[in-house]
Amino acid sequence: MEEQQFVYDKMYPTARFLYDFLPTYEMAGYALFLVIFVLSIVVYKLGFAKKLKMSQNVVIYLFLFLGCIMLTFLAFFLPVVEGLIVAAMILILYKIRLHNEKKRSASAS
Repeated sequence: MEEQQFVYDKMYPTARFLYDFLPTYEMAGYALFLVIFVLSIVVYKLGFAKKLKMSQNVVIYLFLFLGCIMLTFLAFFLPVVEGLIVAAMILILYKIRLHNEKKRSASAS
């Protein structure tokens, strides 16, 4: 029991929140994976995505899926989810600013 408490105390807040409020540990693990996968897709789309063929997109998302499985194991004790949230917020702000600059330059022309 003491060992479980030690591990629980070392968890990062997002993982601890999911393990506290979801009914089973298995469901919490899948939810953590889903959060990481969705945030990774958002960061990829906002920062790196280009127009590609469907087959190339399938390969990219397959490797993104596999990478997120590894990130899920790291997310228990490292700020993976929190880092993805920060990255998404920075990219969203960048896209908004870029959109506003394009709008301003188009109206000035």
